[in-house]
Amino acid sequence: MINIGIIGCGKIAQVRHIPEYEANENARICGFYDINQERAGELAKKYQAKVYDSYEELLADDTIDAVSVCAANSVHAAITIAALEAGKHVLCEKPMAMALTDCEAMVRAARQNDRILMIDQNQRLAGAHREAKRMIDAGEIGDILAFRTTFGHGGPETWSIDPGKSTWFFDKDKAVMGVMADLGIHKTDLIQFLTSQKIVEVTARLVTLHKKDGAGELIGVDDNAFCIYRLSGGATGTMTASWTHYGAEDNSTVLYGTKGMMKIYDDPVHSIVVMKEDGTRKEYDAEAMQTNDNQTNSGVIDLFIECQESGREPEISGESVLQAMRAVFGSVESSQKGRTVTVNGEDQEGTGEA
Repeated sequence: MINIGIIGCGKIAQVRHIPEYEANENARICGFYDINQERAGELAKKYQAKVYDSYEELLADDTIDAVSVCAANSVHAAITIAALEAGKHVLCEKPMAMALTDCEAMVRAARQNDRILMIDQNQRLAGAHREAKRMIDAGEIGDILAFRTTFGHGGPETWSIDPGKSTWFFDKDKAVMGVMADLGIHKTDLIQFLTSQKIVEVTARLVTLHKKDGAGELIGVDDNAFCIYRLSGGATGTMTASWTHYGAEDNSTVLYGTKGMMKIYDDPVHSIVVMKEDGTRKEYDAEAMQTNDNQTNSGVIDLFIECQESGREPEISGESVLQAMRAVFGSVESSQKGRTVTVNGEDQEGTGEA
């Protein structure tokens, strides 16, 4: 049995981490910490666990084997590194951290302490995405030439544990970045997963178009991100992320290959649609994509527990997410400087400060 500590008891912990740990017969939630002690105490009572006065106190408890880090973006790196150095395996929420040096330090800490560091890039585990990758690798649509991938919804105001315009997602001190870190990282990571290529160049514009704070002023983080990515194999396409899609959630990806095109989570009925150059159409049904309003088992917690039991490296390890984070930071830099940025090149600064 693997004993789990939860650090950060907000919405993502309550709708994904906690219920998925509860559903896993090899995991047991033993402790909670949150800056809101009342919230942590209520969860500890509900799940018959211990509440801690600080995350340091939780990490000092030798009975805790692993932790989920579900705190605000700004503290991901500090808590994760402390947990790894305390001998805990770590599942950290996305975005991994707010500076490339911090991301690299997290990976280094995991390696030096022989612990698992996993990042919640759950889109790689979605049924249609896994099936689409298998088909792409098998040559179903030939070589990938271009793509477009989008993740958009109406914003985090109703999703946050503290809903409304006071949500921490809009607070630059806590969130640092906006929709690029919330949704853009998912599709940035996904396009590399599907194509087996790395993002090597980015031209981006991160903007605040509509979201306002309690004072009626535009929020201090981005609510829309528009990126052009060039991949290592030559494919080029767009990644857009938005908190101002005031309608149905859009989590679609379309890939254009030399033998046809593939639509993923784009058709209202079929999760994958393949259209060949000769006009033939094939439809495939895999599990529906998770949405804020339709939470299903993401597979992330089960993978985290299984990797601890088997001792194997998870597919969504911290190291495997580094290149996606480099692309995110490259997008911020490109938007700031108004020019194309080489990802992982000498001119990349690697900071999330917008």
